[in-house]
Order: sequence, then structure tokens, then C-alpha cells
Amino acid sequence: MKKIIFLIAAALFITLTGCDSTNKKNETMKQEEFNYQPEQFADLGILRYQVPGFEDLSAKDKELVYYLYQASLAGRDILYDQNGKHNLKIRKTLEAIVNSYNGDKTSEEYQKFMVYVKRFWFSNGLHHHYSTAKFLPLCSKEYFAELLMGSDKSLMPLNEGETIEQLTAELTPIIFDPKIDAKRVNLNSDVDIISTSANNYYEGLTQKEVEDFYNKQEDKNDPAPIWYGLNSKLVKNNGKIEEEVYKVGGLYSPAIENIVLWLKKASAAAQNDLQKKTIDKLVEFYETGDLKKWNEYNILWLQDTLSTIDFVNGFIEVYGDPLGHKASYEAIVSFKDQEATKRIEAIGKQAQWFEDNSPIPNEYKKKNVVGISAKVITVVVESGDASPSTPIGINLPNATWIRKEYGSKSVNLGNIVFAYDKASAEGVLKEFAFDESEIELSKKYGPLADNLHTDLHEVIGHASGQIKDGVGTPKQTLKNYASTIEEARADLVALYYLMDQKMVDIGVMPTLDAAKAEYQKYIRNGLMLQLNRIEIGDNVEESHMRNRQLIAGWAYEKGKADNVIEKKVKDGKTYFVINDYQKLRKIFGEELREIQRITSEGDFAAAKILVETYGVKVDSELHKEVKERYSKLNIAPYKGFINPLLKPVYDGDKMVDVKIEYPDDFTKQMLYYGKNYSFLK
Repeated sequence: MKKIIFLIAAALFITLTGCDSTNKKNETMKQEEFNYQPEQFADLGILRYQVPGFEDLSAKDKELVYYLYQASLAGRDILYDQNGKHNLKIRKTLEAIVNSYNGDKTSEEYQKFMVYVKRFWFSNGLHHHYSTAKFLPLCSKEYFAELLMGSDKSLMPLNEGETIEQLTAELTPIIFDPKIDAKRVNLNSDVDIISTSANNYYEGLTQKEVEDFYNKQEDKNDPAPIWYGLNSKLVKNNGKIEEEVYKVGGLYSPAIENIVLWLKKASAAAQNDLQKKTIDKLVEFYETGDLKKWNEYNILWLQDTLSTIDFVNGFIEVYGDPLGHKASYEAIVSFKDQEATKRIEAIGKQAQWFEDNSPIPNEYKKKNVVGISAKVITVVVESGDASPSTPIGINLPNATWIRKEYGSKSVNLGNIVFAYDKASAEGVLKEFAFDESEIELSKKYGPLADNLHTDLHEVIGHASGQIKDGVGTPKQTLKNYASTIEEARADLVALYYLMDQKMVDIGVMPTLDAAKAEYQKYIRNGLMLQLNRIEIGDNVEESHMRNRQLIAGWAYEKGKADNVIEKKVKDGKTYFVINDYQKLRKIFGEELREIQRITSEGDFAAAKILVETYGVKVDSELHKEVKERYSKLNIAPYKGFINPLLKPVYDGDKMVDVKIEYPDDFTKQMLYYGKNYSFLK
């Protein structure tokens, strides 16, 4: 058993570093010389990732990757506009200033301005990528006006007849007034979450109007429903509610036309007939906007488990819509990491065992878990809602009925996880771990435990359980709490099974001590560390953060009688120490049972009580302490990535190779993207 574990771990290292027995020394040196974090500003760290194995791809596979790469970047404007109706105009204005301002670019005021610009790029708009709260420039309004006047007018996004003065008057309050478009996604259940959210999915509508509009369309008894509203903006024109559909000839057509252009090239270079059919179906969806085509595409994409080149492209996640109808544009291009996939496949093969042995009620277990496919991927490029801030694991599609009938595809973004690990700072662990034993356990098992948690979350968690007949989907029943509850459900599955001997028996974990390391990290993060990501006085808003605080806070309360998690103070600093791991696992199981019941029965009232009680409110004194302790470390709480650059090599009209480069300047990449992939006004 130890030999199997060693081989899997060794294969993971070899694949991620690009090493084999002949070039291990040279490639390891390259990894050590590679600068994984070239920049840091505000609360953001800019990272880079390598693409080991890219040079080993065949010329045809590189060609396919290049076309998918271009299709991915062609849609990046869409997310900016989805995040806020002023974002594109502001971005083009900011880029015009950076490209052409003729004043002093070394001044303190200009440096403050550049921090704002880079934050804007990082968040794909006016609002923080994670908290969704509006952030403001540190430079003055007057200086902003000076920048506009000192830049090339021909580069500005001026309407016909519009002057620089008028542009300044239009944009200044939008950028500088904290009350205008204050929150991109408002999940506060005490207000109208549609009219108070600044995203660009709805215009002139109230929450009730949106709910009524889609409730009339949705049929809870439809065995194969479309995801109503997924690819459209809902507007009210002269009192009539209408959908503006994202498609060729519809909303976002110029960008979508370019996506389609490159997808058609990718279709001609596909690895096999099924992949070609999958790409062609996605083209049909983009050309028609027909959500039945989207379902058909997802089913084909699920069935393609043989292609080594893979991609995500479309309107995917609904976190940007407080009601969970509208999806943001997202794209990822990757190829399969053959060796590292052995770990995640070993977990996927046990999906039915995990389901059968789950602590959830029997009536909500799947009797036949189907279509589970899992792999570790090497990312080549990310765009839209996956960039610069990226997930580390993905489980798709999101449609409940497709998961039930056809299964799901789960991926771990191997080289992204590796880059995060290489750029991680030990200072946080030393500051917030209670003692040396915790620190050593984390150093020894932390990276493996993180990967296993992600694998279980994506492969088993999201694919587990089922909805009671006639209840409807979570977005219909749980509304603004649906995303938090779903993430909590997947996390609890992962946490429960991490501490199971089964993980050792199937050869993916050497000892349950690895699970202890992940339990420690999860409790530290859920109760303390993630508080550094929000401002003093704010509550927790983002769904993933709510999920983690909900699980950890609830477990802390449930375990108080047995002192399962103990709050300790040492040298004036607060720590949370796990005293009984098996009892904590039992608590996680009890939480999972209730979260699954809420999901299966569509119990909105129970979801609201749990989230609002444990997931939202913050201990103000603890919050201040965490912020103070973090401030001494000078570590950015959020990270995002510069993408590699692909350059085709031609012999006449024929593409014969694709070269890869690793840019290290975030500003230059954003300006390059702005110049080459701006298709929307």
C-alpha cells in the first residue's frame, strides 16, 4: 500500500514539474528559478503558473489548444459588462490613460491611480471580485480629471459629439461615489436583492418581478428542464418584461461571433468525432441562444472522457446573480495530466460506495451513481469569471437533472494548485497555528490534504444526493441561499470522508493524519483566517465564505459540550484547537445530514436560519484581532494569475507549431488583452 501511495505522489510531482528520470534535475532547477509571484498590491497577489507537458503535445493538439485559447479570450469583454453596465466604458477609459497619459507617471498620485486600475482589471469591474463590494480609488477626483485631460482623446470611448469634460462628469460619480452601485451582488434577505445589486443581469426590475417571471416559466415536474434565464439579460421596456439573449445577432453578438469563429477552427482540429460533435453543439448554442442546445452540449461534453484536450466555455456559474438564474461567461483550456489523474480517478471509482455509506437520509441517496468522471488537468489559459482569480477544482454541469441522469465531470486544476503552493507564505501558518505540532502536520500533509479535499468536494460532494420528487431545483427553492447551501453540502461530504479509513485503503492517503491537517486548516480558516478578506464592520457576503463559516461555526457550537473544538488564548492571541477529531467528524456528518435534507426538501426557512445564524455575522473583536495579526505579515489574502501567452508558428499558411511564453507583467497583459480582445462597446 505504501508503494502505491509513493508512486502516485511521485507521478504527481513528475507531471507537475515536467520531470522524468532523464531531465528531472534540469526541470527542477527551472521550477526553482521560476518567479511564481511577481507582484503584490492592495489585497491582491499576482501569480504565474507554468504549463508542464505543453511542449510534448503533438503539433495538431497544439493547434487545437491554440484555437480554444483564442475562443476563450474572445469572450472576456462579456464578463466586464455582466458585472456592471458601466464597466466597459470605464475600462477603456482607464486603459486609454495608461497607454497615453503625457504627465508624470512616477508621482505618488499616479501610483495610487495605477493600484485602482489594476484592482479594476483583477475584478473585471468596479467591485471586489470576492466580496462584490465597490472599491474606490485612492487618488482624488481632481487628479482623475487631470489624467483624462492629459491623455489621447482619440483613444477614449467617447460617444459622437461627446467631450472629455462630459466623459469626466459621467464617470467621476460612478467611480468615486460609494453609494452608487455599492454592491454587485447583494444577498441581504432584508432588502430587494435585485434592485440593490449592481450587476448587469437585470434592468428596471424588482426581485418579485423577476421571481414571478421565471416561476411562470419553470415546471418543477419537467424531467429535463432548461435553465431559464441562464444566457440572457432581463429588462423592462415600456412596462413589458423581455429577455435579451446572449447569442449571435443578439446581446454580446460581436464577442460571441469571435468565439464561434475560433470554435469552428477548433472543430476542424478536434481529437475525435465526439469532441467535434461537442464543439459543434456549443457553436449551435452560441448561434441560436437555445438553452436546449446548451443541455445537449453539456451531455456530449460529459460523454467525452477520451479526449486529452478539454475546455470549459460558456455561461457557467450563477454566483453573480443573487437569485441564481443568470450565468457569467467563463472559459478554461487544458489538457489531461495522465499520471496525477490516478489519484482523483481512484476516488471517482468509489462514488457509489461513498453514496451508500453517507450519513444522509436513505431516501435522499442516489441508488445508482452514474457518469462520474474525474481527472487532474494542466491549465493553458483562463478567461472571464475564471481569471485572474481562478478556481482550483471544477464540477460540471450545474443542472441537477443532467447530474442525475448522465453524471458529472470533475477536475482538479493541477498546475494552478501547484503554483499556489509554491507561492504560499509560511508566515500565516506560524501566526495562526496553535503549536509546532500543528505546523509540522500541515507542512507534512497540507498540499496532499488540500488536493484530496478538492477532489472529494468536486467529484463526490457535488455529485451526491438527490432532490425529492416534485420539489424543484435549489435555485427555485432556496433562492439567495442556494449557492451557500450547495457549497456547504459539497464541503461537508469532503470533510466527512477525509477522516475515513477508506481513503487509506484505496491508496490515496498514507494516514489519517493527513485528514487531521485538513481539519485544522478548515477550522482555522472558517473561524478566523478568512475574516482578513472583509473590512471591519462588514458581515460575510460571499457564498463560499458563508459556507465555510457556517460549517466551522456550527461545528464549534455543536461540539461545545464535549469541548471538541476549544478556543484558546496564548500570549494574547486567539486560537481554535481540535481536541477530538472523530467527534468532529461525527458533527460534520450530522451537519451534512441536515444540509442534504434542506437541499432535498427545498426547505428555504431552515436554510435561512442556518446561514443567517452561523454564516453571516462576524465576531467584531475577533475580526479586529485577525486583521491586526495579518497586517504584520504583509501577505495578500487574495491571489490571481497572469496567463501564459501562446504564439503560433507558420510555414506559409499552415500552422506547424505553437510556442508558449510566460509573461511576468500584469499591466502589460491587461493592456495586450484590451488591445486584441475588445469586441464590445
